[in-house]
Amino acid sequence: MSASSVIPHHVAIVMDGNGRWATRRFLPRLAGHKQGVDSLKRCAQACVERGIAVLTVFAFSSENWNRPADEVSGLMDLLAKALSREVPQLQKDGVRLHFVGEKAGLSDKVRAGLRQAESDTAHNTRLVLNVCFNYGGRWDIAQAAAAVAARGEPITEASLHAAMGLAHVPDPDLVIRTGGEMRISNFLLWQSAYSEFYFSDRLWPDFDGKALDEAIAVFNARERRFGKTSEQILASSPASLQV
Repeated sequence: MSASSVIPHHVAIVMDGNGRWATRRFLPRLAGHKQGVDSLKRCAQACVERGIAVLTVFAFSSENWNRPADEVSGLMDLLAKALSREVPQLQKDGVRLHFVGEKAGLSDKVRAGLRQAESDTAHNTRLVLNVCFNYGGRWDIAQAAAAVAARGEPITEASLHAAMGLAHVPDPDLVIRTGGEMRISNFLLWQSAYSEFYFSDRLWPDFDGKALDEAIAVFNARERRFGKTSEQILASSPASLQV
């Protein structure tokens, strides 16, 4: 990383390619998901080392219930085991966990595990790790609109934003998708309105700190205008204000 690199405050990742990683090695798909957990651990540590404040990952979409029943069951079991095994280390590393998604479809055991993990890491400040589980961007917008309407408030951009699942953090600066696919698959539809997108051919279990640095380098090469012109951005930059 260059000393002059701008580090994105919030990075979001669609962790794609676990199943294909396993299939190429003649392993069951669940083996790929287990490797994916290890990759997430490496990525979270890399974010801490680089000064990234927020990492949001797409772990299980609302559409993933359509996968084979044994894979879904295995994913739920993997989540429960990962929580009991990894939360103590996350606590030591200063990582705060948030789980974003529809909880109603999850078992009592899984819901209790999510609540406990959030409680155990609630005071950590080095990295906010949002795990989107049983999540969909359309669901997020719909549930926010329903919550605002139930309170009898006007539905505005501000009121919807405040009711979103990620209202506790700024919108992502950089959205990464691994696995070679170039779509966002119902991930952070509202929050990624002005995010920079980076698509990697690496399968998620192969994603590491070097791959993260490559994404950040591409992010640094782009100009984020937020509706303004390049001239306006240049005029407001710190360098242009120096005498």
